[in-house]
Amino acid sequence: MISGSPYAGKTPLEWKGITKSLLNDFPLSPKTLIQITLDAWKDIFHSEIGQEKFRIGKDIFPRPQIMGFLLHELIPLKLHSRFSEWKKDKEVTEKDIVYTPDIKYSLEIKTSSHRNRIFGNRSYAQPTDNSKKDKSGYFLAINFEKFSENPNPRIKLIRFGWLDHTDWIGQRAATGQQAHLRSESEENKLLVLYRL
Repeated sequence: MISGSPYAGKTPLEWKGITKSLLNDFPLSPKTLIQITLDAWKDIFHSEIGQEKFRIGKDIFPRPQIMGFLLHELIPLKLHSRFSEWKKDKEVTEKDIVYTPDIKYSLEIKTSSHRNRIFGNRSYAQPTDNSKKDKSGYFLAINFEKFSENPNPRIKLIRFGWLDHTDWIGQRAATGQQAHLRSESEENKLLVLYRL
């Protein structure tokens, strides 16, 4: 578990400066985070499936959830292939990408086909249950186009930062399963690394 928020006791006006310091101290450079993400996206379209060699974007046009899933799987694998100290999660208590020398730098991946917002499960807005992974920590947020918007969809936005469970607002309806970020958190706790 990560102890304490780097934003504790600070006002929203101070958040952006704290986020910049977190990025400067992070073991991966912004350039590396961008390159890994864009390479993973390209790989989705270069992969062939089955004996017929079906290709995404030519024969198969997945829904955004599937494209997000593929990014979610490929980014940790590509990162591990270049830097062995980073690995994909294996346990439910681990972040999506684990930094083995120091787990405080492990991070979550969030993807969305929305123009500029990301979403989480409703559970993100709730305090951490001891049996689950910490909801606070580093996040890589990726927004991409849908096939319905562009026959050759692209990554539109890559952001990086730290989010706490208190930054998320869960849906009010008892059946609602989604959470979104508070606007001041999205603006000040996620720094834009790449914008198309």
